[in-house]
Amino acid sequence: MEQPKVERLLKLMKLMTGNVNYTIKDLAERLDTSYRSIYRYIESFKEAGFVVRKLEGGVYKLGKESPYFKDISQLVHFTDEEAHIVNQLIEALDDTNMLKQNLRKKLSTVYNCTSMASSVVHGANASNVNRLVEAIESRRQVVLHDYASGHTGNVRDRVVEPFGFTTNYVQVWCYEPESGMNKLFKTSRIGSVEVLDIEWHYADSHREGYIDIFRMTGFEQHSVKLRLGMLSRNLLIEEYPLAERDITQLDDSSWLLDTKVCNYRGAGRFVMGLMDDIEIVDSPEFEEYIRAQVIEIISKYSAKSS
Repeated sequence: MEQPKVERLLKLMKLMTGNVNYTIKDLAERLDTSYRSIYRYIESFKEAGFVVRKLEGGVYKLGKESPYFKDISQLVHFTDEEAHIVNQLIEALDDTNMLKQNLRKKLSTVYNCTSMASSVVHGANASNVNRLVEAIESRRQVVLHDYASGHTGNVRDRVVEPFGFTTNYVQVWCYEPESGMNKLFKTSRIGSVEVLDIEWHYADSHREGYIDIFRMTGFEQHSVKLRLGMLSRNLLIEEYPLAERDITQLDDSSWLLDTKVCNYRGAGRFVMGLMDDIEIVDSPEFEEYIRAQVIEIISKYSAKSS
């Protein structure tokens, strides 16, 4: 048997023994093959002695009475309790950790993504997140009803294609056809979510941006170097734990932060609050940003006093 077919059969076996229910259409999409091929693979399972069950809604599963079913399911799957614990650990990772999305995707193949979201999100926000998960799994557009923009303060409906989440489902990555941009939307600012019967049209344009140590997002990165005293170093790690990986000790009383940021706002706020304990190093653009911010503040309060 040729290698690609063996790989597809193994993947199909994993999907049909997991906690997520798949139709023929779903299985064909997951394996990037035709409906006819899926039916042919299922026949191969039957010929090998596996019991194949067709459930309500056109869902196909390998029966638990199949030979070696217990060995297979224990090898490639978690129990619900195990998957719940693993999901909690994955969500504890920072969004800038490259392993996070890969682990999420692997876990989602053997565990219901809606249940994963429910294990993290509670209260009124849970139903919106679950609908977004549903839309991502079915590759559908949604309407974010009554979304309250943090930038403009406007409240209006937004038609988007959701395709990913940040830590603990706090924000959702979406492509917005109206603006032609990938954006982050805070799930707490969504009034309600309506899943449309419209498939993604812009999947090739979907792109998650970067999230820096100051939790700023963007699609570009800028280098920033700061010499930190003990106070600023300790406060930085307390407020932004991921910063510790980008810090090296210079001597007994100073440390160097060498990191990349999506924009200067997060780093700027931190530096301006501790200017007497921080020195900007080899970062002329960031230094100019801080200078402009200081001038703006001085101008603002000078105008008030005159």
